Amino acid sequence: MLDSFKVKQKMTITQNGKTEEYTYFSLPELSKNLGVNLERMPYSHKVLLENLLRREDGRAVKKGDIEFLCSFDPQKTPSREIQYTPARVLLQDFTGVPVIVDLASFRDAVLEKGGDWKKVNPLQQVDLVIDHSVQVDVFGRADAIEKNAAFEFERNQERYEFLKWGQGSFQNLRVIPPATGICHQVNLEFLSQVAYVRQEQGENRIFPDTVIGTDSHTPMVNALGIVAWGVGGIEAEAAMLGQPLSLLIPPALGFELTGAMKPGVTATDLVLTVTQILRKKGVVGKFVEFFGSGVKNLSIADRATIGNMSPEYGATIGIFPPDERTIEYLKASGRTKEAERTEAYYKTQKMWGGEGLSNALYEDVLKLDLSSVEPSVAGPSKPHERLALSQAPASLQKLTAEKGQQKVVVKTASGGEFQLETGAVAIAAITSCTNTSNPDLMIASALVAKKAFEKGLKVPPWVKTSFAPGSKVVSEYLEDSGLMPSLNQMGFNLVGYGCTTCIGNSGPLPPEIAKAVDDNQLIVTSVLSGNRNFEARIHPQIAGNYLMSPPLVVAYALAGNIQKDLSKEPIGQGKDGQDIFLKDIWPTNEEIQQISLKHVTSQQYKKVYDHILDGDKNWNAIASTNSPAYLWKKESSYIQKPPFLEDQFKVQASQAEIKGARILAILGEFVTTDHISPAGSIKPSSPAGVYLKSLGIDPVDFNSYGSRRGNHNVMVRGTFANTRLKNKMASQEGGWTKLQPDGQETSIYEAAMKYEERKTPVVIFAGKEYGSGSSRDWAA
Repeated sequence: MLDSFKVKQKMTITQNGKTEEYTYFSLPELSKNLGVNLERMPYSHKVLLENLLRREDGRAVKKGDIEFLCSFDPQKTPSREIQYTPARVLLQDFTGVPVIVDLASFRDAVLEKGGDWKKVNPLQQVDLVIDHSVQVDVFGRADAIEKNAAFEFERNQERYEFLKWGQGSFQNLRVIPPATGICHQVNLEFLSQVAYVRQEQGENRIFPDTVIGTDSHTPMVNALGIVAWGVGGIEAEAAMLGQPLSLLIPPALGFELTGAMKPGVTATDLVLTVTQILRKKGVVGKFVEFFGSGVKNLSIADRATIGNMSPEYGATIGIFPPDERTIEYLKASGRTKEAERTEAYYKTQKMWGGEGLSNALYEDVLKLDLSSVEPSVAGPSKPHERLALSQAPASLQKLTAEKGQQKVVVKTASGGEFQLETGAVAIAAITSCTNTSNPDLMIASALVAKKAFEKGLKVPPWVKTSFAPGSKVVSEYLEDSGLMPSLNQMGFNLVGYGCTTCIGNSGPLPPEIAKAVDDNQLIVTSVLSGNRNFEARIHPQIAGNYLMSPPLVVAYALAGNIQKDLSKEPIGQGKDGQDIFLKDIWPTNEEIQQISLKHVTSQQYKKVYDHILDGDKNWNAIASTNSPAYLWKKESSYIQKPPFLEDQFKVQASQAEIKGARILAILGEFVTTDHISPAGSIKPSSPAGVYLKSLGIDPVDFNSYGSRRGNHNVMVRGTFANTRLKNKMASQEGGWTKLQPDGQETSIYEAAMKYEERKTPVVIFAGKEYGSGSSRDWAA
């Protein structure tokens, strides 16, 4: 590597009485040697600048790239690409399986040509967290987690065997077993170093921790000051194999926070407000940096909630520079060594804290007084549709306009009956990702359950309740504080450690509910503490989906209907018939803090993460081989060797011309990657369902599109298979189109295959924000 600006320096850090020497590339030295003032450069651009300095080789990264970034004008359109190399890659199992499948096929190709198969390995650190495969089949009972885990391993045996083979066969690949936590929370609580240390060219180098992940919510660790964002599988594979990412320098936008949130207002309310503001502003492809006097009033968990939802407000990242809160968090989560070197490194580089960012050269600056944030929900189908609590009932009207209000009598298997009404909450899920990394929100939800139980409130029989935290640390402190029984009493039993409801793994509705909804086309709702509520994502039978804080999820589960105005109407009646309002069961900030300070400890993090790679009895029972090549099974419906290395897929430039094309679909605005490539349940009548049935697979064993991403035969049939897709060429919702010039209505997949036979190119017409949502390789 070159060092054209002579900025390579050494620093020593003393930890536990031991002094260690590190090599680093100094930004203050660059500023002096180049004669430029870097103090007004946005924090995230400094991270990119250090990356270029450290990777300068005269080929991928040139001296001129560094000079260009030093003089970058945020008011101008980016005009020069830079080559950026992240420190590590994060995968989850839905997106990770096809990446490892590709690596396995590369290795096959090398073996077939008589090459050195050992050279086919990730060159960067890769962590794959198995977190997207657990489904809520069993709920509301003490053994729910064991039952769901058994189903998970039964359904995903082939995938897990494959991932175990990958872990044993590839270097630099670490697999975090199932039933452990979600990738983002494990990344926040364990994987992240903030100041990364690695042996390079015989030196102990220290530099900013940077990540790309095959999950769009990778920016959750922006809370720690880590530049991290979500990418598709193609970019992730390139980074794994040592290739830099080509990118235009993203414009940076400042977001100044002042004041403090009022008592009773949560981090979820704040992030829904921020999401609404930034989506309205338009920040696609931009870095958003949070600074100001209000930042010190936000914990790392609060900041993680904001960083997590970057894709919902459209930004690449939503970042907070490292400061005292970062150090507190690293120490509290058992990473004292990382904390000490983080503080020393970032202060040396003049990248510490956000105080100086009020003078940074941003494209624009937005402001928010935290005291103006109010209790909020978002829905019924977009994360940026923020509503004040009092507005939630009226928001359902756009879905009920045609069908009106309905009441249906439902008879249960045990002989009882109840009345199911429009707006009924069919699913109430404290689900992982956005909120479960936040102890205050977890404790608040348990306290709401505790107070409600003491007052005699009960969850109605039509509500499917579930609790799926993002790491085992959550259940540790809830057990330690004695609050877990309160959640259990309200039906929020632990169902698993994984993505569950947020990714569409909400499991089936009880049969009598499902039948009532289908037979009467009844509009029912879900409430969840996640980050996505797109059409048909949560559950295909649920029309309206609402994002909210975990304690509000418990409150709406008790209320039983989204059309109840919790800002003024009673949630229900207590044991002596008195009205119980939200204020009667809402905990104070002091109550929450008292429990948090006593029961959320570094020992709990250490206990969990010292054994993170061990796995449970189910994982350890899976057989695995360390063979150089994967032994593909022709009969497998989960893992198939991809065909892209075959001759028939080599496209000549002349074949890429589009002439005489037909339109496959005419779509409206905000068509998300969930519409283009669903991750949730597979409908038996869909092309993918028909294919799986042809293999003799029963619909109850279909699993999900996401779980079958390692089989291209399923995924090509799943393209545009969302049950809520609205193609203006078709007479019905779902993955339908009209084959032209025939005029025959057929599935989009079948039409595409007909056009393929006829050698007819096809095009898609789509409105604004086509492709918003998850960074999903199959959608690309």
